[in-house]
Amino acid sequence: MPDSHDPLRSLFREAASAGQAASTTPPVAVIERRGERHRRHRIIGIAAASLLVLAGSGAALSALLPGEPVPTLPATTPSPVAPSPTSAPPPPSNSTTPTFNSALPPRNTTPPPSNSMMPPSNTTAPQGHRTGTVNPSTSATSPR
Repeated sequence: MPDSHDPLRSLFREAASAGQAASTTPPVAVIERRGERHRRHRIIGIAAASLLVLAGSGAALSALLPGEPVPTLPATTPSPVAPSPTSAPPPPSNSTTPTFNSALPPRNTTPPPSNSMMPPSNTTAPQGHRTGTVNPSTSATSPR
């Protein structure tokens, strides 16, 4: 049976002739630009991959290392050091033997700050300098 009347065969031949006419090689400059673009993409990909590898290994290394370094002990025992004059007050000049209290810093002798919520404490004035008015008939110290 002859294939000259086959419609599918004639369509394939038309498609081949149209493709052959339309297929032309691009200019060399276009091929060169395409190659350079592929090369740049490849370099960028390698750089990004190496950066990720370095960052990942740095993170893993920091996670494996201890947080704070342990202080190293000295090779020999240090000799005792005399206290500096700024750390303890000088002993009193009238005493020749140090006592336990002379090594302690002086106590704070200032009164605590007054609180506005608390009433003032009762203070007594000297006998000759009383303030305010006193009723002699109700006073316990009135003369008779």
